[in-house]
Amino acid sequence: MKSKKASAFMSKFLFYFGNIVIGIIFVSPLIWMISASLKPESLIFANMNSITTFLPAQASLDNYFEVFRRINMVNVFKNTILYIALILIFDLIVNSICGYALAKFEFRGKKMIMTLVVALMVMPMEAILLPLYIEMSQLGWVNTLQALVVPFIAKCFSLYMFQNFFRDIPNDLLEAAAIDGSNPIGTFFKIVMPISKTVYATVFILDFVAHWNDFMWPFLVMTGEDKRTIQLAVQSFFSTSPVHYSAIMASLVVSAIPMIVMFIFMQKYYVEGIASSGIKG
Repeated sequence: MKSKKASAFMSKFLFYFGNIVIGIIFVSPLIWMISASLKPESLIFANMNSITTFLPAQASLDNYFEVFRRINMVNVFKNTILYIALILIFDLIVNSICGYALAKFEFRGKKMIMTLVVALMVMPMEAILLPLYIEMSQLGWVNTLQALVVPFIAKCFSLYMFQNFFRDIPNDLLEAAAIDGSNPIGTFFKIVMPISKTVYATVFILDFVAHWNDFMWPFLVMTGEDKRTIQLAVQSFFSTSPVHYSAIMASLVVSAIPMIVMFIFMQKYYVEGIASSGIKG
C-alpha cells in the first residue's frame, strides 16, 4: 500500500516538476527581455553565460522614457487598437453567421464550400500578398484604414472554428426555439450566441494576437508615420540611429503588455474553446 502511494506521489511530483521546468524554459526569453529593458546599454549582453543575466543590474526606467520620447506611443496604440477592433467586430459577426449556416442548414454546394474553406486554410499569407496589395492600390486604399480591415473580415480559420462549435449544438434546442415562434436569425442571436462564449473568446484571442503581431501587411499598405501600428513602431528602433538594444527591449515589453494582460484574463475561455471546437495541437 505504501509503495503504491509512494509511486503515485513520485509520478505526480515528476509530472509537476517537469511542467515547471518546461514552463521556465518557455518563459525565460520573456524574463530576459524584461530584465534587458531595465539595464543600461553596456550591460545588456554582459554575463550571458550566467543566471545573473536574468537580473536587472542597475535597473532603471530610462529605456522606457526613451521609447516614449522617440515615438508617439499613444497614437501608435490608438491606430493599432482601432484597426484590430474593427477586424474583430466584423470577423466575429460575419464568420459566426456563416459558420452557423454551414453547421445547421442544408443547401446545395455546402460540402464544396467547406472543402474550399479547409483548402484555403493551408494557403500562406505570403502567397497572396502581392495580388492583394495590387488590388488595394487599384482601389486607392493604400495608407487607409480600409486596407488594414477589409481583407481580413472573412477568415477561413475563424469560419472553421465556428462551424465546428455550432455543429455540436443540439438540434432539439433549435427546434424548440422554432416551435416557440423564433425565426432563424432570432434563434442565432438570442440562443446560439449566448451559449457560445468560449468559441467567440477563442477566435477573439487568436485574431487579436495575429493582428497585434502582424508586421508585413501594415508595412506594405501603411506609408504614413502618423498611421503606424505597434509593430511598425517597434521596427523603427532598428532602422533609426542610434540603435539602442535597451530601447528595443523596452519597446518590445510595451508592445507585449496588452497581449499578456488579455491572455491572463481570457485563458480559461481560450482553453475551453480549443477543446470544444475539436482542434488539437
